[in-house]
Amino acid sequence: MENLPKDKKIILFDGVCNLCDNTVQFIIKHDKNDDFRFVALQSELGQEIIKHIGVDVSKTDSIILYEPGKAYYYKAEAALNIATGLGGIYSLLGAFKILPKWLSNKVYDYVARNRYKWYGKKDACMIPTPELKAKFL
Repeated sequence: MENLPKDKKIILFDGVCNLCDNTVQFIIKHDKNDDFRFVALQSELGQEIIKHIGVDVSKTDSIILYEPGKAYYYKAEAALNIATGLGGIYSLLGAFKILPKWLSNKVYDYVARNRYKWYGKKDACMIPTPELKAKFL
């Protein structure tokens, strides 16, 4: 895990989920401070990070925000921290952090459970364009 950038926040995402892919594209477009890097959960590195931080994959299967050497977040907490990290108008979504975790995670879990049905699924993880390759670990 020494090779991970210490000054970047790493988003582990479901690489075959269309909703997740669209979300990654959205984050890349709005990440004005170049704070985020991306790793598919299904990748070898994604699995290594999950094992390293000790996340129980039975509790989450769609998004993890990892700040090397500091903390990790999953489910709604990860999504809200990512929105806050984007700054601007998106940081207003951080107001939802006042909701109890059980409630925000219930909404998150509902969307996560239905994401393939609503948005579809790919056969394989996306391959980033040469311009975006530096954003992916």
